Amino acid sequence: MTELIKGVAELVAEAEREIETLTPAQALALHGRPGVTFVDIRDVRELQREGGIPGALHAPRGLLEFWVDPASPYHQAAFARPDRFVLFCAKGQRSALATQQLQHMGFGPVCHIGGGFSAWCEARGPVSRED
Repeated sequence: MTELIKGVAELVAEAEREIETLTPAQALALHGRPGVTFVDIRDVRELQREGGIPGALHAPRGLLEFWVDPASPYHQAAFARPDRFVLFCAKGQRSALATQQLQHMGFGPVCHIGGGFSAWCEARGPVSRED
């Protein structure tokens, strides 16, 4: 087995040094404000199982860059708005990497919720569930 040059923990730590990370309290203060779009990058099964943040746009991690890029045939108009985008995943690792990648693409303003949806729930943020 080949030893990795960098592991996930190091990649996430590097991303965290480059991006804006919101505390759950800061994210709660932004929730529902005009010009702010929350983006849930979790897998659809996580969203169905655990619920999500009300009003959040669901953009699976594997498609995010394609949906953001206006030159992509998969571009989604929601990402053309001049909003502040707040990304989140389950624990904050995938969203840290995704936020960094979007910044590298020149997209923004973009940030993420430290600790992800789990931290949002611990802070008693509202949760919507699909039935």
